[in-house]
Amino acid sequence: QFEWFFHFYEPSLLSRLVVELPEGWSVDAVTFNHSEINPVVNGNTHIWKLENLPYINPEPFSPSVMNLVPRLAVSILPPDGASTPFRFFRNWTDVSLWLTELNNPQVVLNDAMIFKAKELISGAETDLEKIRAIARFAQDINYISIQTGVGRGGGYRPHSAAEVFEKNYGDCKDKTNLMRALLKAVGITSYPVSIFSGNPYYVREEWPSPQQFNHSIIAVKVAASTEAPTVMQHETLGHLLLFDPTDAYTIAGEIPRKEQGSPALLIAGEEGKLFRVPEASPQANRTERKIGLELLANGSIRSRIEEVMYGESASIARSEFQELTQDSYRKMIEAWVSDSARRSEISRIDFSPDISEGRSDLNVDFTAERYGQVIQGRLLVFNPNIVSRRNEIVLTEPTRELPVVVESRAFNEDVQVKLPAGFIVDELPEAVELKKSFGCYRAEGRVEKMNLIYSRSLVMNRAVIPAGQYEEIRQFLVAIRNAEQSPVVLVKQ
Repeated sequence: QFEWFFHFYEPSLLSRLVVELPEGWSVDAVTFNHSEINPVVNGNTHIWKLENLPYINPEPFSPSVMNLVPRLAVSILPPDGASTPFRFFRNWTDVSLWLTELNNPQVVLNDAMIFKAKELISGAETDLEKIRAIARFAQDINYISIQTGVGRGGGYRPHSAAEVFEKNYGDCKDKTNLMRALLKAVGITSYPVSIFSGNPYYVREEWPSPQQFNHSIIAVKVAASTEAPTVMQHETLGHLLLFDPTDAYTIAGEIPRKEQGSPALLIAGEEGKLFRVPEASPQANRTERKIGLELLANGSIRSRIEEVMYGESASIARSEFQELTQDSYRKMIEAWVSDSARRSEISRIDFSPDISEGRSDLNVDFTAERYGQVIQGRLLVFNPNIVSRRNEIVLTEPTRELPVVVESRAFNEDVQVKLPAGFIVDELPEAVELKKSFGCYRAEGRVEKMNLIYSRSLVMNRAVIPAGQYEEIRQFLVAIRNAEQSPVVLVKQ
């Protein structure tokens, strides 16, 4: 089996695949991202070709080029009843059976591993707590990938769990295999899962093949009462919790966004099947932000940001904090704050990467001179949107050729502004409420005694928006941008 991409971004005058078969053999090819491409057959030779393939102009927030260009998924099959040394996959059960043969014998336990597993779960009361304790250990195993060819099942066979435990390194399937062994030591059943990481739209059900996958994760059997975003139900195996032990920043019970919604193969012999990884709701990836701000009569501000992130938002924040140096992390936060509050000076940054609770907390204290503009000594004008949302979609081009990929997330912010003595609110930004199939936005302000309360929220639903509907999402984002540029006007009594 193999794949053939007719081109990528570059234009192509002619792209051709030629397959010459042994006598009596056959070839089956499935076309993706294009109408069916039929071969020209001359005896045992099959030729597929396309001409005048255009240049693909990369655009922000577009699908992977692998989801855009024509490709063939090719399977070469022997005559019925022929004896060959090769394995052939006519359905996904065949793929599961083969991968089960490669994986299960590698779940090797020894006394040291059994002792370590029991030590890890010491104090854990529930199965989920036990799973998370062992998951954190697997996450800490050093990631090193060394492929050794067909002698290891073409790169699909993991090293033995005992070897990975002793050496303290391995690739994704090694880390999955080690975690399976440690779970087995404490009586918890689990299964390996093959998945394509980084592109949830790549794997296609029509082509049963292990070559569609580039990554390994784990499915852990849990009680029906276990609640987590990544729990799925199998017809015969019961409730299974999905987890990626290669990802260092995601808590067990969650799955990285790049894997959510992707077709994946549960490797469980005859009971293995292709399924779709659960997608987290926008609220599971939310950011909750509170800002307390004191506005002075000269327009300067003293402010505190208190931000709590969950799910994928928390994982991204943890990765930034742990992968950057302390100085680089501070500069990143300073750049974020100063982008809106110029002339700002940060006095405190406090980040808590609490992976055990599945959240991350960020607190920032800062001041900014002349944030508000004083006009003629009577008016004080300022923007209540003190700092921007991070990782947001920005689409500025008037037209577009490719679809727009939207990821699910939610954002809620409440800003409380203590107004300077002697000033009252003269103008507030108009309340805004926008609702679309792919998202909704709300913003409004109100006055409570000497405080201005300004709230905004944004929910984006995961979607792939066709280029023909580009104007709808562009206008949605333009309306948000315009609303967040509207100032508050204070007047001196």
